[in-house]
Amino acid sequence: MRGQIRTVRDPAGAGKGIVLAARSAQRAGAGEPAGDPEKRRQEHLQELLEPVVRSEGLILVELIWRREPVGRVLRLIVDRPEGGVTLDECALVSRQVSHLLDVEDPIEEHYHLEVSSPGLTRKLKTPRDFQVFAGRFARLVVRDEQGRTQEIKGRLKGMQGDEVLIDSKGRLRAHGLDSIVKANLELET
Repeated sequence: MRGQIRTVRDPAGAGKGIVLAARSAQRAGAGEPAGDPEKRRQEHLQELLEPVVRSEGLILVELIWRREPVGRVLRLIVDRPEGGVTLDECALVSRQVSHLLDVEDPIEEHYHLEVSSPGLTRKLKTPRDFQVFAGRFARLVVRDEQGRTQEIKGRLKGMQGDEVLIDSKGRLRAHGLDSIVKANLELET
């Protein structure tokens, strides 16, 4: 591995850390799925790295592979199923992923590895997210049938079928997952 692992504060300032490792590899991974090369790479990395994250009792919330001003970045967002991952757990996953990437060598170019928590205002994407965080305060941006968006803040109440339930100002509202443009946990004020 070229580079060093270092820990920095996360950009949201939530007190969690990000563990970084810069490295360079010499060859592309074999056996990657067909299609768009960037999407193939991301899918291959997800298949390769998700078992490492699960082995520590964590879930891989999101894997991001993209070009940024610092160069290529492989970003893993990890969490506990019930929420709340520690800096030490992020560091452990970073070391394990780093070792696996050194052995498998699926990336032929220089890149930065980041492992972090989703933070206090994490994105909500899957039905499981809306169930796990039922009872927490959230902000949804929903699109109506005319294409207009509306922001709704309130307490998540879980899922009913394919609809997200949220109590906003004492009124229980249901919004289909397909109408939700963006959703995040919010800090209560």
